[in-house]
Amino acid sequence: MNRFLTGRRRRASAVMLAAVGLSLGACNAATDSLLQAVDPDIINPTDVNNPDGADALRIGALSRLALITGSSTGEGAWFWGGLMTDEWKSGDTFTQRDETDKRSTLVDNSLITTAYRNLHRARISANLAITALKQYKPAPAWGIGQMYFVRGYAEMQSAENWCNGQPFSDGSTGDILEGKPVTVAEAFQRAIVSADSGLLAVGGATDASSVRIINSLKLVKARSLMGLGGPANYAAASAALAGIPTSFTYDVTFALVSGSNGIWSLNNSAKRYVVGDSLDANGVIKNSAPFVSAKDPRVPTSGTGKAFDSSTPFSQQLIWASAGAPVGSEDPIAVVNGIDARLIEAEVQLSTGNVAGWLTTLNTLRAGPTQLSQGVRITGMAPLVDPGTAAGRLALQFREKGFWTFGRGERLGDFRRLIRQYNLTQDQVFPTGVFPKGGVYGTDVNLQVPQAEQNNKQFTACTDRNA
Repeated sequence: MNRFLTGRRRRASAVMLAAVGLSLGACNAATDSLLQAVDPDIINPTDVNNPDGADALRIGALSRLALITGSSTGEGAWFWGGLMTDEWKSGDTFTQRDETDKRSTLVDNSLITTAYRNLHRARISANLAITALKQYKPAPAWGIGQMYFVRGYAEMQSAENWCNGQPFSDGSTGDILEGKPVTVAEAFQRAIVSADSGLLAVGGATDASSVRIINSLKLVKARSLMGLGGPANYAAASAALAGIPTSFTYDVTFALVSGSNGIWSLNNSAKRYVVGDSLDANGVIKNSAPFVSAKDPRVPTSGTGKAFDSSTPFSQQLIWASAGAPVGSEDPIAVVNGIDARLIEAEVQLSTGNVAGWLTTLNTLRAGPTQLSQGVRITGMAPLVDPGTAAGRLALQFREKGFWTFGRGERLGDFRRLIRQYNLTQDQVFPTGVFPKGGVYGTDVNLQVPQAEQNNKQFTACTDRNA
């Protein structure tokens, strides 16, 4: 009886297993069919091993250039450098922006961490695109040159804004290569190598796209040489700018559907940023330029009421306030332009004692017509007069540059050069005294590498916080 039941159980088990097997087979067939579906959101490495893929990598790197400059989807290095200097004041309640405005940043500042990551992601994205373009789409050569421009610009901006000792890692070969810390000078030298590589790639091409990239690369090289300092580098910077017209501009562009003009978004729209000035509720802010109270046509402003924090008087820029709906949301911003070239040439003239040439260069820009942005054209400004002293001339040079380059990521690099190359102290250059939201200004003269970078085994912290 027991043996009979056991046999019956065995036969039943066999039937059940067969049924389960059929069921599983049917499920597997259905599952296989589902697994064979193409997911358009997944891009495998082999998918870009062709000309179209290489060009897609190039376009992706360009989107990262926007993230590190003027995009609303990435509060990049431009904003943090401007907030640490005198271009912007925090009208926000976020401590990350307040502490940067106060020049007392913490190593775990989450917004600066994002800006730092985006800067180096732009550099690595450009590396990926350079490799792919060389193999799959070497012509037109300006595409490769453009990627060297993105890489060089990111390297230059990192040198201008961040401390000594930031690492330059890479992941463009497929493996993560943790970078060793480099000095500010070494970061500038990397940018020069990128610019020279781009110029070599484009060669002597004379079509409009190639000339645009050549001019952009020259400006990265010249700014980096100015960052290194010294008479030889100054002379080389001026020479590098040959042939760049004042009317030249390399813009990042915006559209509401893909990301608006970030300066408009954070200042005009959200009121998180406020245009800086030499006056606040506590009186005169030492060393700050009067970007609002000067009523200078190069930095037109307006605004009443309070900023986002409900306490800071609100002022908004009108440099980028002509395109899109709302007006200003789609204004293009120059990453580099011919005005930059003239300002570098003027500083070099001043450094060599050519005071007459220096004044002529600055006054030619002021006389115009000089197109500053899509909606701002400068003409007929009164000519400058020689202050008569070396200190006065230097102050005038950097004041003029501040008004011409407002909001475009140059101010922190210039402040640091005033300390590093012209022997001024930080309290002669940066805003100092009573901070309007409480306490006093700190002593930071650069941004520190974020704490998250300590995952890199080659890195511990900034080598120093010197200019």
